[in-house]
Amino acid sequence: MDEPLASALAEVGPRLRRIRTRRDLTLTAVAAATGISKSTLSRLESGQRRPSLELLLPLAQTYRVPLDELVDAPDVGDPRVRLAPRVRAGRTMIPLTAHPGPLQAWKSVIPADQNRPEPVTHEGYEWLYVLSGRLRLLVADRDIVMGPGEVAEFDTRLPHWFGPAGDSPVEVLNLFGRQGERMHVRARPAAPRA
Repeated sequence: MDEPLASALAEVGPRLRRIRTRRDLTLTAVAAATGISKSTLSRLESGQRRPSLELLLPLAQTYRVPLDELVDAPDVGDPRVRLAPRVRAGRTMIPLTAHPGPLQAWKSVIPADQNRPEPVTHEGYEWLYVLSGRLRLLVADRDIVMGPGEVAEFDTRLPHWFGPAGDSPVEVLNLFGRQGERMHVRARPAAPRA
């Protein structure tokens, strides 16, 4: 085997481990998702098992990354990100994160006719940033109208709903994290008042 090929194969295991740990997944969770045994995954990550397409394809699908990212294929030169919008309950959602993990980002375009509140609850924590339009946000007993540039964050275990406030669509940047995730904002402290 030539040296570049041997070197590329030797890097697959550590790369797989980095991807899995960045996504905060256990070997057990990946084994359940892929059907590959936990011991095979462990040997693959440690370099004791040679990578094959039958192992790499389900891993690429589970991690939602291109196969060439697992084997460090040469860059083809096209830097564009190909976003695949989805329409869910009349709302267009454009995923901005290409992989599963503790934090997901997407842009939502909510048409004006999606303005009837239907509060829901679920595990997680959500941040909203209004890009354009006016957003009505209901969280528990709070009813808030927000404009472009305004931000909100809330625990999704509370009954919540958001949609357009008025006769125009609203565009929102959404960040959704698992329970316990909190946004950390670094800002200069305010000057003391005289």
